[in-house]
Amino acid sequence: MYPGTYAEVTPDKPAVIMAGSGEQLTFAELEARSAQLAQLFWAAGLRPGDHVSIFMENNIRYFECFWAAIRSGLYFTTINRYLQPDETAYILEDSGARALITSAAMAELVVPVPAMARSCEVLLAVDGPVDGFGRYEDEVARYPAERLPSQPRGETMLYSSGTTGRPKGIKRPLLGVEVDDESGMGGVALLLGGLFGVTADAVYLSPAPLYHSAPLGFTTAVQSMGGTAVVMERFDPALALEYLDTYRITHSQWVPTMFSRMLKLPKEELEGHDWSSHEVAIHAAAPCPVEIKRQMFDLWGPIIYEYYAGTEVNGFVFCTPEDWLSHPGTVGKAILGTIHICDEEGNELPNGEAGIIFFEREEMPFEYHNDEEKTRNAQHPEHPNWSTLGDVGYVDDEGYLYLTDRKAFMIIAGGVNIYPQEIEDCLIVHPKVADVAVFGVPNDDLGEEVKAVVQPEEGIEANDALARELLDYAGEHIARYKVPRSIDFRDELPRLPTGKLYKRILKDEYWGDHATKIL
Repeated sequence: MYPGTYAEVTPDKPAVIMAGSGEQLTFAELEARSAQLAQLFWAAGLRPGDHVSIFMENNIRYFECFWAAIRSGLYFTTINRYLQPDETAYILEDSGARALITSAAMAELVVPVPAMARSCEVLLAVDGPVDGFGRYEDEVARYPAERLPSQPRGETMLYSSGTTGRPKGIKRPLLGVEVDDESGMGGVALLLGGLFGVTADAVYLSPAPLYHSAPLGFTTAVQSMGGTAVVMERFDPALALEYLDTYRITHSQWVPTMFSRMLKLPKEELEGHDWSSHEVAIHAAAPCPVEIKRQMFDLWGPIIYEYYAGTEVNGFVFCTPEDWLSHPGTVGKAILGTIHICDEEGNELPNGEAGIIFFEREEMPFEYHNDEEKTRNAQHPEHPNWSTLGDVGYVDDEGYLYLTDRKAFMIIAGGVNIYPQEIEDCLIVHPKVADVAVFGVPNDDLGEEVKAVVQPEEGIEANDALARELLDYAGEHIARYKVPRSIDFRDELPRLPTGKLYKRILKDEYWGDHATKIL
C-alpha cells in the first residue's frame, strides 16, 4: 500500500530517518506533505502521464516529492546529482519534464538549467533560495493537505547511467489503477516481502544515492509496507557499520565496492558492534569478487543475498546465502524471465559457455524513451520478447548464472576474448589496492592489450615496484594471457557513489582518436 495507509494506522512512526542528522519524517507528515505537493502539481496543470524530475542530494524531501508524483499519476525521474547543467537539461528536455525540484545545495549546478530546459514550468528548491526557483516550503504550504479526488498510480522513468553515450529513459506503461489499489502494489515491494522477509517491522539501511534505481525503489517499497528507511547522506564505510548497530537495522543493501572498503578498515573499526538485529544484507549492481564475499560472510554470517536485474526489469535472478556458498561466484537462478545465453549472431550457446545474457518474457517489458533503435538493439534478432542488458555470462548445468562482464568492456587480444571483471576481482583483493579498473588499450599486433589502472590504498606509494608486485600477484592467480601488460596509477578512479565505474573516461585517455571503437 502507499504510505497514506500507514498515516492512519501508525501516524507517528518514522517513514524515513536521515542517518547522519537524525532528521525524521513520520508517516503522517509524509502523507500530509506529499498531498500538498500533489495539490500543487494539479493546480499547475500537471496531469497523469506528465513528468516530474528531481535533482537533489540525499535529502528527506526526496520522499515527499516521490510520493506526490506517484499519487498523481505522474512519471518521476531522478537525475544524477553529479551531472553538469547541459547533461541535466538533456534529461529534462528528453523526458519533457514539466516540473523540476532541487535544493540549495545544488544551486551552482542547477541555476543555468531552466534556460536550457524550457519544458519545466514548475521550479522549486528546498532548504533555501536558488535563483529562478520558488521556495519549496513556501509554495507547498499554500495548498491543503488533502488527497486529490482521484489518485492514479504513477511510475518512475529512470535514465540509464550513460557510461557508453547519452542516457536513455526506461519507460513502462502506467497501470491505470488508484494508488491505494493493492493490484498496483509495486514489484519491488512484492520482492522485498517474498524474498527478503521485509515487513512493517523492518528498519532498512540505504547507504547509496537516492537518484539510483535500487536505493529509490527499495526505500520507497519499504515505506509502502509500513517499514522505516534509514538513509545515509553519503556512504562512509565506518559509519555504515556503526549505523547497523545504532539504528538496529534489520535489512540493508550494498554494492561490492562498499564491501571492499569496509573490509579494508582498521581492525578496531570492525569490532565492538552489535549486529544481532541485522537479518538480511542485499547486494547487487556488479559482480562481487568471490574472496570479498567470503570475507563478508565471515564478518556478518550467512545473511547476504544477491540479485541480478536492471531498471528495465526484463528479468530477475536471485541468490540465497546457501546458493552462493554451494556455488561460489554465482548470482543465482532466474525467478523472472527465462535465461538464454547467445553469441553475437543470436545463436544459443551450451551450458558453461559465456555469451550475451537474454531474458525471455511473454512480451517486451520496457522501451527506451525516444530511442526506438536502442530498444531494438536490446532485443534478440529473432525473438522480440527476448531482451538483454548487454551483460555477458554463462549458465551451469544446474541453472545457476555467472556474470563475466559487460559486452562493451570485453577485450579481444589476438582473437582471444578476455573479461576485465575477472582481472579486477583478482587485483582488488590485494591489500595495497583501494580500487582498480581493467580495460583494453590499442596494440598494433594484437589489436588490444590488457591495461590496469589502480588506485593504491592510502599511504601506499605508487611506483614501479608496486606495479611489479601487482603484476606478479596477478600472475599467481589468473592465466598469463589475462595478466595486464602494464599498470598505471591514479589518486582516485572515476567511480560514482552508486559503485558504477566510468571506464569510458579512462579508456578515452588511451584510445584518443580511436575512442569511438569502444563506445
